[in-house]
Amino acid sequence: MIEHGSFIGYEDADECEVKDPLSFMTKKADFLIPAATEKSIHKGNADKLQVKAIFEGANGPTTFAAEEILLKKGVIVAPDLLVNGGGVTCSYFEWLKNIDHVSPGKMTKKFEENSQIKLLQLMGYTDMDNKVSGASELDIVYSALDETMTSAVQSNWKYAVDNKLNFRDACLVNAMMKIYNHYKESGISM
Repeated sequence: MIEHGSFIGYEDADECEVKDPLSFMTKKADFLIPAATEKSIHKGNADKLQVKAIFEGANGPTTFAAEEILLKKGVIVAPDLLVNGGGVTCSYFEWLKNIDHVSPGKMTKKFEENSQIKLLQLMGYTDMDNKVSGASELDIVYSALDETMTSAVQSNWKYAVDNKLNFRDACLVNAMMKIYNHYKESGISM
């Protein structure tokens, strides 16, 4: 995709001509990622979708009525507030960096390099000074993002299963409970 600027010619995909972009959503697929238009999945087309799961990349692409239809069909709907969380999380990392005026990697990069060199020397390798480097800032951001999003998905999925909720409701209730517990632990009652 990066090389050609699109998925055209991608050997692991089926190409199809689409005259109406919204009709594209009704094609049979494992997953659907609506990532552009709000309310593009609605009660008028939800019953025509032929997917196992929907991962909302846009803000609010699925209406309440559509989600009710999809849930009855057994379609998993991963809500935008979780799926879109990566961008907000990276913005948070950038905000933290700007507050401290220190990039995340500067605190640990040299320590990591020295640790790797010592380990390699213990294993019998020599002259590793120019061949080993600590994590770049981008590596640290990707690692932190992966950890944050993976744990968020696992936590919310578990909450959904444990409380017999759909994924969207579990994300919302779980978030509200975290806020409630924070206030409670801070001595502020509601």
